[in-house]
Amino acid sequence: MLRRLVVLSFALLLAACSSNNVQQDFDASRDFAGYRSWTWQEPGLQYRPDDPRIKSDLTEQRIRQAVAGQLDQRGLRPVQGNAQADVNVRAYLIVEQRQQQITTNYGGGWGGYWGGYWGGPMYNETRSVDYKVATIQVDMFDSRDGKLVWRGSAEQIMNNYPPSPQERNAAIQKTVAQVLSQYPPH
Repeated sequence: MLRRLVVLSFALLLAACSSNNVQQDFDASRDFAGYRSWTWQEPGLQYRPDDPRIKSDLTEQRIRQAVAGQLDQRGLRPVQGNAQADVNVRAYLIVEQRQQQITTNYGGGWGGYWGGYWGGPMYNETRSVDYKVATIQVDMFDSRDGKLVWRGSAEQIMNNYPPSPQERNAAIQKTVAQVLSQYPPH
């Protein structure tokens, strides 16, 4: 019974935390309506940490396709030929190991109608739970001066590790859509 309570409380905690932490920052002095074309600033995708278990051509392809699709939906087109793009784009995939302390309370008692105390003692159990968080960050640099003009990022808890190719693709598509949901800034 105790194990079920601990597992249930952990599942509820992860469900509450599984919403993505989406953040953005931008240079308010820039005219984002003037940005119409983009290109990758090589390397187009950087990994943190630079771990071969994370780094793969397949992951890079998925992230590049997701970013390109979202930029296209927002009116930014890939630069054609040798023309200079308005913005240069770079993405990051950051995977971190995190830890959370979970305390479960069980036992205890209650007061009766005529007073008094019924029940047993109250117990607390604290456990450490390790989990992985993946962050996708997208940076946009003005190609004329090379300065960062927009940055967005979103975190996602990796519940099923290692995920299947379909789960990876869906998670990357969803996360990149959330990262770029506030572009252009209002």
